[in-house]
Amino acid sequence: MIKAITYSIKGTKLTDTSLPKEFGQKENINLLAQAIRVSDERSHVGLAKTKTRGEVSRTTKKLYKQKGTGGARHGPKSAPIFVGGGIAHGPKLTRRELTMPRKMAQKAVDQALTAKLKNKEIVILSGLEKVKKTAEIKVFLKKFSKSEKTAAKHFTFVLSDENLPVKKFLRNLTGVEIVSYKSLNALEVFRGGVLFFDSIVFGKAKK
Repeated sequence: MIKAITYSIKGTKLTDTSLPKEFGQKENINLLAQAIRVSDERSHVGLAKTKTRGEVSRTTKKLYKQKGTGGARHGPKSAPIFVGGGIAHGPKLTRRELTMPRKMAQKAVDQALTAKLKNKEIVILSGLEKVKKTAEIKVFLKKFSKSEKTAAKHFTFVLSDENLPVKKFLRNLTGVEIVSYKSLNALEVFRGGVLFFDSIVFGKAKK
C-alpha cells in the first residue's frame, strides 16, 4: 500500500495517509520530460519584439553619394549595420505553443508525483482550514523542517477547492508556492520542492 507521512497544521506527526495508485506509477522519464517541456514553453508570454529597419525612427535619406567617397556603399542609417538602426533578425510577436493530449499530461503528473514520493517530498497536511494567520504557517514549516531534519527552502501547498481561501495566508511567504489540486501539472510538481497536500484532497480530514 502506498503511504505518505502526515502532519497536522500544528506540526504534530499523525498516522500515515494511504494514497491512490496514481502515486505508484512505473517510471517513464521520457513522458515526464516531454510534459515538463510543454508546460515550461506555455509559461512564456512570448512578447519579445524588436524594431526592423522600417520601424526605427531615423531618416530614410541616403547617407552619402554612391560613388567617389572611397567608402563602402550605404543607404540610410536605419540599416542594421549602424548603431541605432533596425534589428535584422530579432524576435517578433509570435508564440509557438506546444500541446499535449490530456491523458498523457495526467500520466506525466502521476509520474512526477511518484518520483516525489520516492524522494519523500510529499507530505499530507491536515487542518489547513483552521489557519487564521501567516505566522501559523511559519511555525509549522519550522517544526516540520526540524522534525524531518530537512534543509529544504522551497515548498508548494497543493490546496483543495474548499481550502483555496487559505492562500491569502501563504502568498507572502518566501519560497512558498500555491497551486490548486485540480490544475496541478508536471512542471509544478517537478519544481515544487516539498509538496504539502491538503488532506481534504484525498477525502480524509485528519484531526
